[in-house]
Amino acid sequence: MNNVVYSFLITSFAGLSTMLGSLLIFFKFKNTNKVVCSSLAFAAGVMLTISVIDLIPSSINGLLKIFYFFPAILLSLIFIVIGIIISLFINKYIPDINSTKIDKNLFKVGLISMIAIILHNVPEGIATFMTSTKNIELGLSLAVAIALHNIPEGISISVPIFYSTKSKFKSLLYTFISGVSEPVGAVIAYLFLAPFMNDCIMSLLLASIAGIMIAISIYELIPASLKYKELKRSITYFLIGIIFMIVCHALM
Repeated sequence: MNNVVYSFLITSFAGLSTMLGSLLIFFKFKNTNKVVCSSLAFAAGVMLTISVIDLIPSSINGLLKIFYFFPAILLSLIFIVIGIIISLFINKYIPDINSTKIDKNLFKVGLISMIAIILHNVPEGIATFMTSTKNIELGLSLAVAIALHNIPEGISISVPIFYSTKSKFKSLLYTFISGVSEPVGAVIAYLFLAPFMNDCIMSLLLASIAGIMIAISIYELIPASLKYKELKRSITYFLIGIIFMIVCHALM
C-alpha cells in the first residue's frame, strides 16, 4: 500500500510541476508582446521536440515488440495522422469567446494547448505510476525528467490565457487543470487500466498524442507567435525550446 502512495505522490510531483510555468505571469515586462511571442515559439519548439525525440520513438519501439518493422512504422504513422485530425477537429469545434475583453485567438491557443497537454499528461501519469509501483527509483527519475518538460508546457497554457484575459486566476486554473490530469491518470491506472494496459495500446496512444502536439505546434503556436511580426525572436525562441528539450532528454 505504501508503494502505491509513494507512486501517486511521485506522479503528482511530475504533473503539478506544470504550475511552475505559470510563474512567468507574476513578472512585469515592459513589452508584453515580446513575452507572448517568445513563449509561444518556445512552447512550439518544446512540443515538436517532445513528439519527435520522445513520443514517436517510444511508440515505434513499443510496437516493434509486437509487430515487424513495416507494420510497426505504418501503425505509428496512422495514429500520428489520427492525432493531427483530432487536433484539427478540436480546434474547429471549440466555441468562440464572445467577450470583447478577450483576445479570441490567443485565448484559443491557450485552451487548445491545455486540451493537448491533458491528453498527453493522462497516459504519462499512467506510465509514471505503473513504473513507480514496480521500481520507485526508476519512477522518480522518470518523474524528474517529466517535470523538466512540464514547465514549458505550463508556459504554453498560462501565458496565452493570462495575456488574453488579464486574469491570473484563469491562467493558474487552466494550468492547474492540465497539471492535475497527470495524477488523475495515476488514479485511472490504479482503479481500471492496470490489468488491460499493454505495449500496443500505450504505443498507439503515444503516437496519437504526438500527432496532436505536432498539429498544435504547426497550426496554432507558431502562427500565433509569427503574428507579432518578430521573426528573429520567434525563430530564436523556437530553437531554444528545441535545445532545452534535447538537453532534458539527454539528462533522462
